[in-house]
Amino acid sequence: MSHSNLFKKIKEVTELQGIAGFEHDVRDHIRRKITPHVDRIETDGLGGIFGIKDTSQENAPRIMVASHMDEVGFMISQIKADGTFRVVGIGGWNPLVVSSQAFTLHLQDGRQIPAISGSMPPHLSRGSNGNAGLPAIGDVIFDAGFASKEEAEAFGVRPGDILVPKNETILTANGQNVISKAWDNRFGVLMVTELLENLSSTSLPNQLIAGANVQEEVGLRGAHASTTKFNPDIFLAVDCSPAGDIFGEQGNIGDGTLLRFYDPGHIMLKNMKDFLLTTAEEAGIKFQYYCAKGGTDAGAAHMKNHGIPSTTIGVCARYIHSHQTLYNMDDFLQAQAFLQAIVKKLDRSTVDLIKHY
Repeated sequence: MSHSNLFKKIKEVTELQGIAGFEHDVRDHIRRKITPHVDRIETDGLGGIFGIKDTSQENAPRIMVASHMDEVGFMISQIKADGTFRVVGIGGWNPLVVSSQAFTLHLQDGRQIPAISGSMPPHLSRGSNGNAGLPAIGDVIFDAGFASKEEAEAFGVRPGDILVPKNETILTANGQNVISKAWDNRFGVLMVTELLENLSSTSLPNQLIAGANVQEEVGLRGAHASTTKFNPDIFLAVDCSPAGDIFGEQGNIGDGTLLRFYDPGHIMLKNMKDFLLTTAEEAGIKFQYYCAKGGTDAGAAHMKNHGIPSTTIGVCARYIHSHQTLYNMDDFLQAQAFLQAIVKKLDRSTVDLIKHY
């Protein structure tokens, strides 16, 4: 796939808006993209969506490939008398990146209005030597320009309405990298839609269950529901991780997909690691070892039912969980090639080897 074509697809999916509990626009996008390429579509009770691609092979294993739809954002907790809002974070935010940013306020009836996060000008912070203190998320002012609480309510604003980051997706000058919001985890959404499109006419040695969970950013919640529903033999999370390259840590953009051997909620099993290393070598995949400090849906999925061998197929990106994430397009192509190679190899005998202890 050319970079220009890939960028168009990245722009489409990253500019979608949807935080945990409000993934409907992203879900509609996935349904539209994958319907022509699967035998049927199923949803779970929380709103996860998965395309099922059946196989004619007997005793075929069930392989689940799961992105997550939600990005980080905010929810209005209070409307103040002056018409401004206070919020709770939906997903993890560093307070340093919250101020003076553009947001879209989504009202319950579907209307969308512009809003911004406030900041403290230096003129008003001279009493503290010109330096404003680091605020708690709950103290950050959000402002849609209303003159009073009554005016905001007259426009239909209510506590529980959501604020979603707004940003235009652009290319860097060298044409290799992208700057956008929400690559965590619209990366995974695009990975799944591309996987199913590319395998549309391919006969697989497994039943493929590919789609996206809800509410990952607030505690891997959707993965509990979907994994219980589909009971796969193997679970492959598809997710984006923070790049540490500019901070002297692991995760270099441009160095390929990640072999995520550890995170605080998931340790890669030896047999899974053997399988992934062999597959990467055979397919000529560019990958890097990655020891993670955060979690993915694999952390929830691997403990469900009788235990489900899991891993995460991902890439890294700089400055995630902000309006301005920077990442490499070739990393996506390596991750996609890796995921396709993995899915094509997971027949019954291979899955039995992975689960042989």
